[in-house]
Amino acid sequence: MGVEAVDIAIIGAGPYGLSLAAYLRRGGCSVRTFGAPMQFWSQHMPRGMRLKSEGFATGLYDPQDTFTLKAYCAEHGLPYADVGLPVELKTFIDYALDFQRRCVPDLHAVQITSLAMHPDGFELTTDVGDVVLSRKVVIAAGIKNFAYIPPVLAGLPRSIVTHSSEHAELGGFHGRRVAVLGGGASALDIAVLLQQAGARVELITRRSVLDFNDPPNEPRPFLARLKAPRSGLGVGWRSRICCDAPLVFHALPQALRLRAVARHLGPAPCWFVRDAVVGRLPMHLGATLERAHLAGPRVQLEFTQAGHPGGRLEVDHVIAATGYQVAVSRLKFIEQPIQSRIRKVADTPILDRNFETSVPGLYFIGAAAANSFGPLLRFAYGARYAAERVSRDLLRA
Repeated sequence: MGVEAVDIAIIGAGPYGLSLAAYLRRGGCSVRTFGAPMQFWSQHMPRGMRLKSEGFATGLYDPQDTFTLKAYCAEHGLPYADVGLPVELKTFIDYALDFQRRCVPDLHAVQITSLAMHPDGFELTTDVGDVVLSRKVVIAAGIKNFAYIPPVLAGLPRSIVTHSSEHAELGGFHGRRVAVLGGGASALDIAVLLQQAGARVELITRRSVLDFNDPPNEPRPFLARLKAPRSGLGVGWRSRICCDAPLVFHALPQALRLRAVARHLGPAPCWFVRDAVVGRLPMHLGATLERAHLAGPRVQLEFTQAGHPGGRLEVDHVIAATGYQVAVSRLKFIEQPIQSRIRKVADTPILDRNFETSVPGLYFIGAAAANSFGPLLRFAYGARYAAERVSRDLLRA
């Protein structure tokens, strides 16, 4: 056990935490970053998947912008294109780990189990018993803690009902019948990979039509680019404004911000999985799951479909690819005295223009900041903006 005092502590070592740490190295303050590097991406996403974001919008960020995914791929002789060539998950993870070794070499690969108040700021306790005192704390905890499983499945044993984030390896499903619940990117990605692993897969989704993202079709004519400019979140003026003007979004009325975050850029499957799904995967579209119960060692699912009689499906396993719902109250390492002082809306922190909460010195970046700064913060592409903005504020303090 030991006790250390630092100026800034960063909790989380994904794209947001590592990018911020890289930006803060230019200052004269002491910084400690905690977490296993890229843990969510390497342990909670299925191996073999490809990312939705284009190459130019996939990366981690340092102030000089020298170590990009493009530079990494060139250095290692890997295929890369700014637009139109899906990025392999393994490529992105390998690149991000190399970024960490180069730009954040002093990472502490331990978990924070407690964040409490201290007279000089905050007291952090690690899972190996060390204590760190810090004047400022930035929480970049990602979405691992926010996995959502519908209540209709909540009473079933976790051995046969899991969230999609619990599966990096899918080989164990060979020969088994699996129902995937959901109609977004994670649902279709894991369904395709399950099929490739030899599982018998059926998809259940409330969507009556699967709305796949369109392929990029670059280069585009000038008029098409003017009507629908490209951004790191896709094409269209709404996405472009979300990328270019997060502070304008921050200034909008709260109700409008919440509605925009909920509605814009939903979990649509990407164009490159369409051929592997359409006509190849049994799908129950427009279906609402009504009941789920054990039938011996299996699970029986009962659902209704508009215009059709109720359906019934018996499977060996259910994977809920039903996304994530940010809820700060689920971050159990934050002690209750701090939780109670964080002003929230819809269980997400209300942040000022520099990502600071109502608790002085405590910041949130990543998905937890989306209701304050817009959909940009739900994607890795937002790590650059967050790192620039927060580092400027911290280094000025």
